Amino acid sequence: MSFDLNGKSVLITGASRGIGAAAARACHDAGARVILHASGESDAAAGVAASIGQTPGDILYQDLGAMDAGFDLAARAIEGAGRLDAVVNNAGVYLASPLDGGKDAWAEGWARTMAVNVQAPADICRAAVAHFREHGGGTIVNVASRAGHRGDGADFGVYAASKGAVLAMTKTWARALAGENILLYAIAPGWVETRMAPQDIEAREKAVHEIPLGRVARPEEIAATMVFCLSGACPSATGATFDVNGASYVR
Repeated sequence: MSFDLNGKSVLITGASRGIGAAAARACHDAGARVILHASGESDAAAGVAASIGQTPGDILYQDLGAMDAGFDLAARAIEGAGRLDAVVNNAGVYLASPLDGGKDAWAEGWARTMAVNVQAPADICRAAVAHFREHGGGTIVNVASRAGHRGDGADFGVYAASKGAVLAMTKTWARALAGENILLYAIAPGWVETRMAPQDIEAREKAVHEIPLGRVARPEEIAATMVFCLSGACPSATGATFDVNGASYVR
């Protein structure tokens, strides 16, 4: 069964690589008009744009750690598209904030992570909801993490906390807005074959060993889940979190 996104405009944040790049291609292949976001210019971002028939000039560049960045990005996306039907909040950072490190590193890790992983997507959601209310509804997919449920390593408590917040706000607004045809879903991956996945041999073996499926997920698997959520195939699933982790964490 294929899922149709024809006629829909979708903003995808963090689309220059990994899950975001796979999501851009999958949404494009399903017929959507894709609005790409990247934190800055790069060959990777240009390559993703080219793969869906766009140019680097079509990409919306924005540092989501800056004040009001989420609002600014949403406004530019809406202005460019005219009508925005969906948002995929995928952009995020995975920064250490060690318990036994210096206070400055601790504070910087928490501030940057919460700005990019929580404040920016929350602001994008707020702007999108206002826009959706003027156009009869819309869909938001927020990328969280397995860590938002089970926690992470001691030095990455800020990452787990940020993704827990993403899960909480997704559930809250799904409950509040379903009656207005505004649907929200969360996707909580475990390890995915991206830059965030363990790269050294020892860490890699440990990560894979705890996954019953025997491998980390492919970005395309996360993207396929996004397309399903965006397609409108099952509105009754609004508020749901889709765990994509090879059964490494089963709720």
